Amino acid sequence: MNFLGLTSKNKTFKPKKKVPEGTKQYQLKQFAEATLGSGNLKLAVVLPEGEDLNEWLAVNTYDFFNQINMLYGTITEFCTPQECPVMSAGPQVEYHWSDGEKFKKPTKLSAPEYVDHLMEWVQNQLDDETIFPSKIRVPFPKNFEQVVKTIFKRLFRVYAHIYLSHFSVIVALGEEAHLNTSFKHYIYFVQEFQLIEKKELQPLADLIIRLTSQDQI
Repeated sequence: MNFLGLTSKNKTFKPKKKVPEGTKQYQLKQFAEATLGSGNLKLAVVLPEGEDLNEWLAVNTYDFFNQINMLYGTITEFCTPQECPVMSAGPQVEYHWSDGEKFKKPTKLSAPEYVDHLMEWVQNQLDDETIFPSKIRVPFPKNFEQVVKTIFKRLFRVYAHIYLSHFSVIVALGEEAHLNTSFKHYIYFVQEFQLIEKKELQPLADLIIRLTSQDQI
Protein backbone atom coordinates (compact mmCIF):
# COMPACT_ATOMS: atom_id res chain seq x y z
CA MET A 1 0.00 0.00 0.00
CA ASN A 2 1.39 3.40 -0.93
CA PHE A 3 0.01 5.47 1.91
CA LEU A 4 1.74 8.60 0.70
CA GLY A 5 -0.23 8.50 -2.53
CA LEU A 6 2.42 10.26 -4.58
CA THR A 7 2.64 10.41 -8.32
CA SER A 8 5.53 11.41 -10.56
CA LYS A 9 3.83 14.76 -11.13
CA ASN A 10 3.20 15.53 -7.48
CA LYS A 11 5.95 14.80 -5.02
CA THR A 12 4.43 16.81 -2.19
CA PHE A 13 2.28 14.82 0.16
CA LYS A 14 -1.13 16.27 0.96
CA PRO A 15 -2.17 16.26 4.62
CA LYS A 16 -4.53 13.42 5.41
CA LYS A 17 -5.98 14.55 8.72
CA LYS A 18 -7.75 17.80 9.57
CA VAL A 19 -9.20 19.00 12.84
CA PRO A 20 -13.02 19.22 12.43
CA GLU A 21 -14.31 22.79 12.22
CA GLY A 22 -16.58 24.00 15.00
CA THR A 23 -14.90 21.85 17.65
CA LYS A 24 -12.86 22.90 20.67
CA GLN A 25 -9.82 21.36 19.00
CA TYR A 26 -10.38 23.57 15.94
CA GLN A 27 -10.44 26.66 18.16
CA LEU A 28 -7.20 25.54 19.79
CA LYS A 29 -5.68 24.95 16.36
CA GLN A 30 -6.49 28.54 15.39
CA PHE A 31 -4.96 29.74 18.65
CA ALA A 32 -1.81 27.69 17.99
CA GLU A 33 -1.47 29.08 14.47
CA ALA A 34 -1.85 32.64 15.76
CA THR A 35 0.83 32.04 18.41
CA LEU A 36 3.15 30.48 15.85
CA GLY A 37 2.74 33.61 13.78
CA SER A 38 4.53 35.53 16.53
CA GLY A 39 7.70 33.64 15.64
CA ASN A 40 8.31 32.36 19.18
CA LEU A 41 8.26 28.58 18.86
CA LYS A 42 9.07 27.98 22.51
CA LEU A 43 6.10 30.04 23.62
CA ALA A 44 3.83 28.50 20.98
CA VAL A 45 3.95 25.03 22.56
CA VAL A 46 2.80 26.11 26.03
CA LEU A 47 -0.67 24.91 27.06
CA PRO A 48 -3.02 27.92 26.79
CA GLU A 49 -4.32 29.03 30.17
CA GLY A 50 -7.50 27.26 31.22
CA GLU A 51 -7.41 24.72 28.36
CA ASP A 52 -7.52 20.94 28.55
CA LEU A 53 -4.15 19.18 28.18
CA ASN A 54 -5.55 16.28 26.16
CA GLU A 55 -7.24 18.63 23.68
CA TRP A 56 -3.93 20.47 23.24
CA LEU A 57 -2.02 17.23 22.74
CA ALA A 58 -4.57 16.07 20.16
CA VAL A 59 -4.47 19.29 18.11
CA ASN A 60 -0.68 19.25 17.98
CA THR A 61 -0.54 15.54 17.14
CA TYR A 62 -2.68 16.23 14.06
CA ASP A 63 -0.43 19.14 13.12
CA PHE A 64 2.91 17.36 13.44
CA PHE A 65 1.58 14.30 11.63
CA ASN A 66 0.65 16.50 8.67
CA GLN A 67 3.93 18.42 8.79
CA ILE A 68 6.09 15.31 8.78
CA ASN A 69 4.01 13.75 6.00
CA MET A 70 4.60 16.77 3.80
CA LEU A 71 8.31 16.94 4.56
CA TYR A 72 8.83 13.25 3.85
CA GLY A 73 6.74 13.61 0.71
CA THR A 74 9.35 15.98 -0.76
CA ILE A 75 12.05 13.28 -0.71
CA THR A 76 10.16 10.07 -1.48
CA GLU A 77 11.66 9.69 -4.95
CA PHE A 78 15.09 9.58 -3.28
CA CYS A 79 14.06 7.31 -0.39
CA THR A 80 13.68 4.00 -2.18
CA PRO A 81 14.13 0.35 -1.13
CA GLN A 82 17.35 0.36 -3.15
CA GLU A 83 18.78 3.53 -1.60
CA CYS A 84 17.41 2.88 1.90
CA PRO A 85 17.09 -0.90 2.38
CA VAL A 86 16.60 -0.44 6.14
CA MET A 87 14.93 2.25 8.23
CA SER A 88 17.84 3.95 9.95
CA ALA A 89 18.98 7.05 11.81
CA GLY A 90 22.64 7.05 10.86
CA PRO A 91 24.93 4.00 10.63
CA GLN A 92 24.46 2.93 14.27
CA VAL A 93 20.66 3.00 14.62
CA GLU A 94 18.12 0.75 12.89
CA TYR A 95 14.37 0.75 13.45
CA HIS A 96 12.32 -2.42 12.98
CA TRP A 97 8.56 -2.17 12.56
CA SER A 98 6.00 -3.73 14.91
CA ASP A 99 2.34 -2.79 15.33
CA GLY A 100 1.00 -5.77 17.27
CA GLU A 101 -1.31 -6.74 14.40
CA LYS A 102 0.14 -7.16 10.91
CA PHE A 103 3.65 -7.20 12.36
CA LYS A 104 3.53 -8.85 15.77
CA LYS A 105 7.32 -9.06 16.04
CA PRO A 106 9.83 -6.30 15.14
CA THR A 107 10.46 -6.69 11.41
CA LYS A 108 13.27 -5.24 9.31
CA LEU A 109 11.81 -3.18 6.45
CA SER A 110 13.16 -0.73 3.92
CA ALA A 111 12.80 2.91 4.95
CA PRO A 112 9.91 3.68 2.56
CA GLU A 113 8.03 0.56 3.67
CA TYR A 114 8.62 1.42 7.32
CA VAL A 115 7.43 5.00 6.88
CA ASP A 116 4.39 3.84 4.93
CA HIS A 117 3.35 1.47 7.73
CA LEU A 118 4.14 4.11 10.36
CA MET A 119 1.99 6.77 8.70
CA GLU A 120 -0.86 4.33 8.15
CA TRP A 121 -0.69 3.30 11.81
CA VAL A 122 -0.76 6.92 13.01
CA GLN A 123 -3.64 7.71 10.64
CA ASN A 124 -5.60 4.82 12.12
CA GLN A 125 -5.05 6.16 15.64
CA LEU A 126 -6.20 9.64 14.61
CA ASP A 127 -9.29 8.24 12.89
CA ASP A 128 -10.30 6.16 15.92
CA GLU A 129 -13.00 8.13 17.76
CA THR A 130 -12.36 6.14 20.94
CA ILE A 131 -8.79 7.50 21.01
CA PHE A 132 -9.10 10.93 19.36
CA PRO A 133 -12.73 11.95 19.95
CA SER A 134 -13.90 14.86 17.81
CA LYS A 135 -17.33 15.30 19.43
CA ILE A 136 -17.92 17.67 22.34
CA ARG A 137 -18.00 16.11 25.82
CA VAL A 138 -16.72 12.75 24.59
CA PRO A 139 -13.85 11.89 26.98
CA PHE A 140 -10.36 10.92 25.95
CA PRO A 141 -9.28 7.41 26.97
CA LYS A 142 -7.26 6.92 30.15
CA ASN A 143 -4.22 5.81 28.12
CA PHE A 144 -4.41 8.81 25.77
CA GLU A 145 -1.11 10.34 26.84
CA GLN A 146 0.68 7.03 26.32
CA VAL A 147 -0.77 6.74 22.80
CA VAL A 148 0.43 10.27 22.03
CA LYS A 149 3.90 9.44 23.37
CA THR A 150 4.11 6.41 21.07
CA ILE A 151 3.01 8.49 18.07
CA PHE A 152 5.59 11.19 18.78
CA LYS A 153 8.34 8.64 19.35
CA ARG A 154 7.63 7.06 15.98
CA LEU A 155 7.30 10.38 14.13
CA PHE A 156 10.73 11.36 15.47
CA ARG A 157 12.20 8.44 13.53
CA VAL A 158 11.03 10.00 10.26
CA TYR A 159 12.69 13.31 11.14
CA ALA A 160 15.87 11.42 12.07
CA HIS A 161 15.91 9.46 8.81
CA ILE A 162 15.37 12.60 6.74
CA TYR A 163 18.17 14.47 8.51
CA LEU A 164 20.70 11.63 8.53
CA SER A 165 20.01 10.05 5.13
CA HIS A 166 18.51 12.77 2.94
CA PHE A 167 19.62 16.16 4.23
CA SER A 168 21.61 16.92 1.07
CA VAL A 169 18.40 16.45 -0.93
CA ILE A 170 16.50 18.72 1.47
CA VAL A 171 19.15 21.42 0.95
CA ALA A 172 19.07 20.97 -2.84
CA LEU A 173 15.27 21.37 -2.77
CA GLY A 174 15.52 24.54 -0.69
CA GLU A 175 13.56 22.92 2.17
CA GLU A 176 16.26 23.24 4.87
CA ALA A 177 14.67 26.18 6.70
CA HIS A 178 11.22 24.55 6.58
CA LEU A 179 12.59 21.27 7.98
CA ASN A 180 14.58 22.99 10.72
CA THR A 181 11.62 25.13 11.82
CA SER A 182 9.26 22.14 11.85
CA PHE A 183 11.70 19.99 13.84
CA LYS A 184 12.50 22.79 16.28
CA HIS A 185 8.77 23.32 16.93
CA TYR A 186 8.36 19.55 17.37
CA ILE A 187 11.25 19.31 19.84
CA TYR A 188 9.98 22.20 21.95
CA PHE A 189 6.59 20.49 22.13
CA VAL A 190 8.16 17.15 23.05
CA GLN A 191 10.27 18.79 25.76
CA GLU A 192 7.38 20.84 27.15
CA PHE A 193 5.25 17.73 27.77
CA GLN A 194 8.05 15.15 28.22
CA LEU A 195 6.74 12.97 25.41
CA ILE A 196 9.93 11.14 24.42
CA GLU A 197 12.70 9.61 26.53
CA LYS A 198 16.09 11.24 26.05
CA LYS A 199 17.67 8.03 24.74
CA GLU A 200 15.18 7.94 21.84
CA LEU A 201 16.31 11.43 20.77
CA GLN A 202 20.01 10.50 20.80
CA PRO A 203 20.46 10.20 16.99
CA LEU A 204 19.76 13.96 16.66
CA ALA A 205 21.04 15.07 20.07
CA ASP A 206 23.67 17.46 18.70
CA LEU A 207 21.20 19.03 16.29
CA ILE A 208 18.64 19.47 19.06
CA ILE A 209 21.19 21.34 21.18
CA ARG A 210 22.15 23.60 18.26
CA LEU A 211 18.54 24.41 17.33
CA THR A 212 17.28 25.08 20.84
CA SER A 213 20.27 26.66 22.60
CA GLN A 214 19.82 30.01 20.83
CA ASP A 215 16.29 30.76 22.08
CA GLN A 216 15.15 32.49 25.21
CA ILE A 217 11.55 33.25 26.16
